[in-house]
Amino acid sequence: MIKVGIVEDNVKIRNLIQRYLDMQDGISCGVAVDSVEEMLDYLKEKELPDILLMDIQLPGMSGIEGIGIIKQDYPEIDIIMLTVYHDSHKIFDSLKAGASGYLLKHTSLPEIKDAVEDLAKGGAPMSPQIARKVIQYFNTNQVKKKPESDLTAREQDIVNGLVDGLSYKMIADRYDISIDTVRAHIRNIYKKLHVNSKAEVIAKSLRGEI
Repeated sequence: MIKVGIVEDNVKIRNLIQRYLDMQDGISCGVAVDSVEEMLDYLKEKELPDILLMDIQLPGMSGIEGIGIIKQDYPEIDIIMLTVYHDSHKIFDSLKAGASGYLLKHTSLPEIKDAVEDLAKGGAPMSPQIARKVIQYFNTNQVKKKPESDLTAREQDIVNGLVDGLSYKMIADRYDISIDTVRAHIRNIYKKLHVNSKAEVIAKSLRGEI
């Protein structure tokens, strides 16, 4: 079961997406709030969602600010931005902060469901318009110095597990360690690779940068 949470201040949109996702087989959407602050309070007390759908323009803290805080404290939560904004700065600020996907609000409900399922399998869902901008960005920024990752053997094992599409629990079972240990390794990996999301770790590994 994929557990989804929503941070969206438009009540109609929030309720519509929550009801739709909750009706789908294999998905539950037990929390839908209108601010990052409310979601942070929820995460301290309740079972963590696997995926958050989050707007950028929110009352109080912005969605982009919220990504950084949520990913720091709960790195296992994947975040999809669901917003009207399609300018390059907001796209890349979101991805650098740790978002694993970026959808525009005109995305249909079935496409949102598909994006949630895609992300749960290790994908990085993006609206076509957003994907084109990301590709254009990387096509014009190809010459990059290969980073020094300095990962330990165990951290490399964890990366391999992520690339294989394993959940934190499955990684813990594979290497006979606790989930808390996996989380600690993930935090160290993020710091060493200067990334904020599982998708970035997988991308670096597939590009041979680790």
